Amino acid sequence: MIKNINLVLLLILTTLSSLANAQTSYATWTKKAIELNNGLVRRIIKLPEEKGNFLTTSYAPLNQEFKYFKKTNPDFQFEVNDKIYTGTDSWGLRDIKTFTDTRQGNGAAVKLLSEDKKIELTIQFLLYPNLPLIRKNLIIKNLTEQSVRLESVDVEKFEVVDYYGPTFSWIFHDYGRRRFIGPYKGNMQDALVTVHNSDWKQGIVIGNEASGVIKHTSVFWQEPTIVSGLSHKNDRFPFRRNLSKGESFSSPQVFTIVYGNQKDANETLNTVVPDYLRKHMGIRLSELATKPTFVYNTWTPFTTNINEKLVMELARAAAAAGMKEFVIDDGWQDNYGDWGIDKTKFPNGLKPVFDYIKSLGMKPGLWVSVGSASSVSKVYREHPEWFVKDKKGEFANLQISGNSMDVRSACFSTGWKDYIQNILMKLSLDYGLEYLKLDFAVVTSPYRFNNEEAGCYSTSHTGHKDQRESLYVNYESVWQLFDELHKAKPSLFIDCTFEAMGGLQLIDYAMLKHAEGNWLSNFGGHDENVDLKIRNMAWWRSPAIPATALVIGNPEMQDENWELHIKSLAGALPIMLGDPRKLSAVQLKTYRGYADWLQNMETKYKVMMFRQDLPGFGEPVEGMWDGFQRINTESKTGGIIGVFRHGAIEARRIITINYLDPLATYKVMTMGGNIIATSTGKELKENGFPVSIDVVYGGELFELEKIK
Repeated sequence: MIKNINLVLLLILTTLSSLANAQTSYATWTKKAIELNNGLVRRIIKLPEEKGNFLTTSYAPLNQEFKYFKKTNPDFQFEVNDKIYTGTDSWGLRDIKTFTDTRQGNGAAVKLLSEDKKIELTIQFLLYPNLPLIRKNLIIKNLTEQSVRLESVDVEKFEVVDYYGPTFSWIFHDYGRRRFIGPYKGNMQDALVTVHNSDWKQGIVIGNEASGVIKHTSVFWQEPTIVSGLSHKNDRFPFRRNLSKGESFSSPQVFTIVYGNQKDANETLNTVVPDYLRKHMGIRLSELATKPTFVYNTWTPFTTNINEKLVMELARAAAAAGMKEFVIDDGWQDNYGDWGIDKTKFPNGLKPVFDYIKSLGMKPGLWVSVGSASSVSKVYREHPEWFVKDKKGEFANLQISGNSMDVRSACFSTGWKDYIQNILMKLSLDYGLEYLKLDFAVVTSPYRFNNEEAGCYSTSHTGHKDQRESLYVNYESVWQLFDELHKAKPSLFIDCTFEAMGGLQLIDYAMLKHAEGNWLSNFGGHDENVDLKIRNMAWWRSPAIPATALVIGNPEMQDENWELHIKSLAGALPIMLGDPRKLSAVQLKTYRGYADWLQNMETKYKVMMFRQDLPGFGEPVEGMWDGFQRINTESKTGGIIGVFRHGAIEARRIITINYLDPLATYKVMTMGGNIIATSTGKELKENGFPVSIDVVYGGELFELEKIK
């Protein structure tokens, strides 16, 4: 009897547990409309029934009046063979069903048929728990008997009310950091744009998950609309996809966040956006079990002048300084393309060097130009059909004009993708690499200004039919390469540099879903000016982009003010270059203190997945104070705070902290463990604590710990 009762109780508990864990449906529909609602945001879409329009008639934070949008939002737009298709056209409803993803996303997929019977369109919506966010993409299928040309894809298109919306809205573009007013046409740097009306205290955040130079977000451009998706056919780098009979194209996703009762446009940027990135977007950093905390790279000052003896000496010194990753940059190879080891520099190969780096407690890394080959390389001579052709039909170097580097760029729409994948697999699996820095242009270049000198004009490459299509296809092939590397080695940290991304300091959400980090810069200099550049770049790209993805070079270890370098880099992914052999034993010990402290902060608080703006401190500039906080907003157990005086007249400031448990008590400590304040989360937000920095150019790092 007791046994049967226990069995019944177990069945009841199992059922209750299953019900509790069941995914809530965020989409309901009738024959006339679909409602998307997760308790924070609500979007109503008019369905075409048998025939009619597909229009977003209402989109607002739940239980709030939202003044931005009209009731006739076209919802989407794209062109096929120059014919425009939009939600205002007549469509037939084919199907509607629940749609989910593997990261708690839940919504609906609506399948439509165009009036001319040439296009089948599936519109997919996803919502996530506890976020006022809707994510969307389109699947466009060619139903004709011929190949068609798809262009100018707007995944989202909203109509804004006249006058008050366009006239009194600030547009925060360039990762949500640069302010603009009036009609705005975005560019490759607009992974995120915020439109904010301070009179209404309302706004909309638009996140574009398209790749590199082929993203497009515009606000009030030529009409009172907000659109986001792929670059238009008249843009600098136009998107194109040629679809054969029966072929479908799945667009990148766009996410939107509507908010109200909010004075500060940056509030959503510091809260909802990073929560979505960390928990639901599927970025690689979230998948990485162990995050890097202190990296060394050989590039400056040695450039390509490296060898086995030098690297081992640098490794010993870097290990003594507490570095956790050691990356060998350019100069190890026999040539670009074959990626054999230069035996005059490394007579014993690289594996003994990597093993030595590991024996010192560091993870080995290596630089590779992922899409380049020298004219003398075996691969170029044997497979010229794998390489990019320019407009004249000649082999091209996408990186820079001319062939002064003796480099030919490979096209990833060819057998090159599998070829370079095999090389990178061998380096990662056989040699034990943990960090790959993948460099140089693969689609476009940061250093070339003629948009016709981008992509591949070959007409014989099977992956693309024309130069415009090559832009999209080659990005996608690079992402596939990264995914295959991660499948073979999940712990691998891929650093996809801004040169590989194709724009100056370019990083975006597409990259984050396939690579962990991005070498954003090559900042030179040895004084406090390089620290300002570092902190400015970290502020500029975060919190729209996770701070640990921001690999900001090139501060040098032996500089006189190297401690300020470390403190500045603590707001991003700390990476140092230079010559650690020049440091004294005392200096190396101090370095290790910083390295161990940063590692301890990650161990205790998981700070490397967090960064927020420090209240009351804006963009780092000369003559001011600036700062950051990296508080774990999930556990609210603590984190780190960085505060900097950069030429400011005042030597003392009050520091306040956001996003803490208001009722819990916290202690603020120096890196040495000295307690300088003990207050509740509410008191730290409202009253803060004082910080004095006596030197005109200086900074301090603090630990914030919740008292258990």
